[in-house]
Amino acid sequence: MDTVLLRRLGVEPARPRVVARWPHAHWLAVAAVCLGAFMGQLDASIVTLTFPALSRQFDASLAGVQWVSLSYLLTLVALLVPVGRLADSVGRKLVYLYGFGVFTVASAACGFADSLPLLVGLRVVQAVGAAMLQANSVALVTTSSPRRSLRAALGVQAAAQAIGLALGPTLGGVLVAGVGWQWVFWVNVPIGLSAIAAGRYLLPRTRQRTELRTVDWPGVALLGSSSTALLLALSALSGLDIPWWAVVTLFFVAVAAGVGFVLRQRTAPEPMIDLNLLRDRVIASGLVAAMLGYLVLFGPLVLVPVLGGSVVRAGFVLTSLPAGFALAATFGGSRWPDRTKSDRFGALAGGLLCVAALIPLCLLPLTDPVLSISLAGLGIGLGLFTPANNATVMGAIPAACSGVGGGLVNMARGLGTTLGVASVTLALHGVGPVAAMIVLLVAALGLAIVSRRQPA
Repeated sequence: MDTVLLRRLGVEPARPRVVARWPHAHWLAVAAVCLGAFMGQLDASIVTLTFPALSRQFDASLAGVQWVSLSYLLTLVALLVPVGRLADSVGRKLVYLYGFGVFTVASAACGFADSLPLLVGLRVVQAVGAAMLQANSVALVTTSSPRRSLRAALGVQAAAQAIGLALGPTLGGVLVAGVGWQWVFWVNVPIGLSAIAAGRYLLPRTRQRTELRTVDWPGVALLGSSSTALLLALSALSGLDIPWWAVVTLFFVAVAAGVGFVLRQRTAPEPMIDLNLLRDRVIASGLVAAMLGYLVLFGPLVLVPVLGGSVVRAGFVLTSLPAGFALAATFGGSRWPDRTKSDRFGALAGGLLCVAALIPLCLLPLTDPVLSISLAGLGIGLGLFTPANNATVMGAIPAACSGVGGGLVNMARGLGTTLGVASVTLALHGVGPVAAMIVLLVAALGLAIVSRRQPA
């Protein structure tokens, strides 16, 4: 009986026939994935509002408290690609559903943490579940949707992410001010339980798989070491009490481990990443653009709460950014007839709009009206860019490798997010808010340039 149960736990459950036979069943799958996209971004944006409260609760510096966010993001970066590779082999739906379970249980535990180190450790566990979700979210949308609907489906998923981001600051401000920072984590529990049920009955089983005989553990270790060392060095520069020689050593370790990872992927019998994918100009430029886009997206989420005022006020100001994102991602050109040209134009137009929106923030006083209007424009630009860029990248990746492809996209996002958190914290610590805005403007310029150079 136990053996039978274990086998059943390792098999993807089928959808009900009435769901599978419905002509528009792919939209039900997209809706199920949107719950995960919503919860992941809600958690990412809502946690930034807890930084001041956590600093007071645990008597810690901003550089120390930011590891509540960075530990989560670093774990994501290290695991997204290997988890995507695993999901391509054992089943994307299976990994996705178990990921929801891990994430939900860890979210509940985070609210009971009584020390900063324990909270950071639980966030690592939470990130393991999040990696199982996010490595498969784009892949599930891509493999579930017909090509004619792919851009629209990815736009809806991006809009769900943006709604999570939009609710995060406002809900986080209300929860922190009203009932305590613990509820920032406990709010994930009912959403997670609902999403597990929806995924069980609405997501299709994996049709195309790639065999996985061994796991590239050295590759996992090298990628994790490189990203962790880099972010720890940046955190040290932004105020963490580490000797200068240790910072230099960390930067050296980051570069050495990164080079080692590339060499390992060239020689490993079953590498985490097929480097031939990264030699494709469309994929490589799209991943760089995705990283820069999320740097620009998450930088303000760290900056605005520390400008002064209440967390409720910061939440309402920040809402304009993801609200603009959701509007543009949902309606920004997903029904244009020429998909290839519309994707390229959408990515370029979005990048240019990001640059235009950030210029006033570098020149004008950072009052609430200036912040709200400029952040709304920034959100619209990112909402145009993100689904167009995702459709371009995933369209260039073979279906059998869609889990790895989705992992690469989300790894690029994770790197961008961690760099956004760390670089803005560093700029705030070293110079001030204007320097942080300039960092975001430079990243937006890079985003526009990379989008401009993408092949038509």
